[in-house]
Amino acid sequence: MDRVDCVVIGAGVIGLAVARRLAKAGREVIILEAAEGIGTVTSSRNSEVIHAGIYYPAGSLMARMCVSGKRALYEYCREHGIPYRNCGKLIVATTPKETEKLQSIRAHAEANGVLDMQTLSGDAARALEPVLNCDAALLSPSTGIIDSHAYMLALRGEAEDSGAAFAFHTPLLAAKAVADRIEIDAGGDAPMSIECSLLINAAGLAAPAVARSIDGMPIDLIPRAYLAKGNYFSCSARAPFSHLIYPVPEPGGLGVHLTLDMAGQARFGPDVEWVDSIDYAVDPARAERFYPAIRRYWPTLPDGALMPSYSGIRPKIVPPAVAAQDFLIQGPQDHGVAGLINLFGIESPGLTSSLAIADYVGEMAGI
Repeated sequence: MDRVDCVVIGAGVIGLAVARRLAKAGREVIILEAAEGIGTVTSSRNSEVIHAGIYYPAGSLMARMCVSGKRALYEYCREHGIPYRNCGKLIVATTPKETEKLQSIRAHAEANGVLDMQTLSGDAARALEPVLNCDAALLSPSTGIIDSHAYMLALRGEAEDSGAAFAFHTPLLAAKAVADRIEIDAGGDAPMSIECSLLINAAGLAAPAVARSIDGMPIDLIPRAYLAKGNYFSCSARAPFSHLIYPVPEPGGLGVHLTLDMAGQARFGPDVEWVDSIDYAVDPARAERFYPAIRRYWPTLPDGALMPSYSGIRPKIVPPAVAAQDFLIQGPQDHGVAGLINLFGIESPGLTSSLAIADYVGEMAGI
């Protein structure tokens, strides 16, 4: 059986960031990916937003890693020529009752270390976005957008330049913790049996299933996987906005928001649709729920302008009745398996937090 220092399961944005972190520290790294390439699942089916860190529970991993990861990500984009735009976001209140909530949102953001929020009157917000309907708004200057594929290509390139190797079409079949090492059987095009001293489970949606395949991992510490689908719609009309537009949050979600891609094209979503299996088809009928929500802040959205675009699945580890979850990153001190680190529930803001998560994993591994 061949031996390697570190094995990373999953070549999404988190696995790539972790692999880069380990390889740049001089560790021998192999990345096992069941799909044909990098970032084919959750990492390629999101809003590509660089989040500020406004809403997450104070003190949570999501809050801490989003704020520090945002700074690191902007710096990484500048240093590596990754396309991005620090366009900012408006959180818009369309009624006086919603306006009353803006101060508490700002206070929560400041508790998370987001100190650049600005409260705007309706007139001030319309000075930025003339067609916007709102009573008042919060401006988040540090929110932005990124070309996530270019970012993942850069992470892969740096990892490979530092000696990391990728094995695609190579799903993990089983693993077993043995003393100070973990033995791995992987299948696919080129089945292999290897042993490593450090195994990082960054399998995204499949992370709980991967953990269950590791002999020695306590079953009761593996969270159940829940699937929360997010549907996106594109707009046939040119949206006259230069900022991202978010409504005041509603119970259970952030509402139907408008994001922009690097070409300036608007898209709306994601909504929340709890599903039992992975299916990325977008039901055109769901657009009927989007129109009234969008028209609260963009009243002139034309009839028939929304078109099904794409969808993604959030790797939830809490059921629908639970309003929020946090990242769950387990090391040997949590589960007792030497050399194993599990990353569960890495949903949004995982992309924004990716470099911070990679540093956290590296520190947990003593690297």
